[in-house]
Amino acid sequence: MKKIISLLLTLLLVAGVLTGCTPKEPDKPVEEKLKIGVILVGDENEGYTFAHMEGIRAAMKANGLSDDQVIWKYSIGETQQCYDAAVDLVEQGCKAVFSNSYGHQQFMQQAATEYPDVKFVAATGDTAALSGLDNFSNAFTNVYESRYVSGIVAGMKLAELDAAGMIPAESYKDGKVLIGYVGAFPYAEVVSGFTAFFLGVKSVFPAVTMEVIYTNSWFDLTAEGETANTLMADHCVIIGQHADSTGAPAAVEAALAKGTVAYSVGYNVDMLAVAPHAALTSATNNWGVYYTYAFGQVVKGEKIATDWAEGYKTGAVAITELGSSCAPGTQEAVDKAITAIKTGDLHVFDVANWTVNGIHLNELKIDLTGDFDTDDPEDKNAIIDGYFHESEFRSAPSFSIYVDGIFEK
Repeated sequence: MKKIISLLLTLLLVAGVLTGCTPKEPDKPVEEKLKIGVILVGDENEGYTFAHMEGIRAAMKANGLSDDQVIWKYSIGETQQCYDAAVDLVEQGCKAVFSNSYGHQQFMQQAATEYPDVKFVAATGDTAALSGLDNFSNAFTNVYESRYVSGIVAGMKLAELDAAGMIPAESYKDGKVLIGYVGAFPYAEVVSGFTAFFLGVKSVFPAVTMEVIYTNSWFDLTAEGETANTLMADHCVIIGQHADSTGAPAAVEAALAKGTVAYSVGYNVDMLAVAPHAALTSATNNWGVYYTYAFGQVVKGEKIATDWAEGYKTGAVAITELGSSCAPGTQEAVDKAITAIKTGDLHVFDVANWTVNGIHLNELKIDLTGDFDTDDPEDKNAIIDGYFHESEFRSAPSFSIYVDGIFEK
């Protein structure tokens, strides 16, 4: 009987081979696509976020990522909503999560603590180095460099107006021409930026002073427009901004059309569409440089730098197209300054060019311990070799003092 069964099994195996019915190998598991999550404080209607969106799209293209590999979260507040968004992205399979607003940071850090196998980046933040987390990073650009250059554009315009006798007498304050600045919040990021802008103006037109008014909002079309109007009512000739809407440039354009001598320097995006005659240029970021790097690290499975900050040397910052109202010779002045920044011959915060209470400082410590004072041994004097080393110890800006010539209303 056993011989008969054995013979039958042999015949069945032979028949299987002859008919091609070999045992089927198990299916190989389908490899899941890499996914990256993005948490944005606004959407394409808000200049700051739009610049990030453009950078992310550039990074996707550079790293060969398809549309279904990036999951977007728009208009996420600087609240628990950010943490919830981060967790949702992790649950959807994201191996890295990026956010673009300072107020997102604490919630991103919380998520990073709970999900150590996922990379988290809080743009413009400043706590990654202190967190002790290997999967949590901060990033910003050296936008103070492009703000300085945009100040040169404004200074060239002031020089032209002054030479032509077109600056109203009311716009002089103690013998200096008054300019204005619409600031979002009194944070170091804003103070560093408007100081760089002011120093850029002053490098061309030294007889200048600047009034700053805060809106206490990153994006408020109405408040930014009203603040610009207040500054112009105070006889400011140039209105700069660290605020994310077109409110200020639009207000300046309307005032210029009615005969007010006033011009605008914007932020993030080209403002010529809303202020074709008043807009001189905008300081801007090329976030594609950072995101291309960071997405590349995620693709390779490598660590993202804890603190990242780059400027003109890598093309991470720029100014937008010069407006038709810019003074003759502006492009040449801009090109010269950018070259000098790239070569290291020009340092934005060179102590020879600014004072505090009439004194040229040789020490200005920055807080590296997170306790909001600068008396700890770990804190650093950021003035080295005659200039303040902005964004070199941490990616987030840290220049937070008012220099002479700048005042708050």
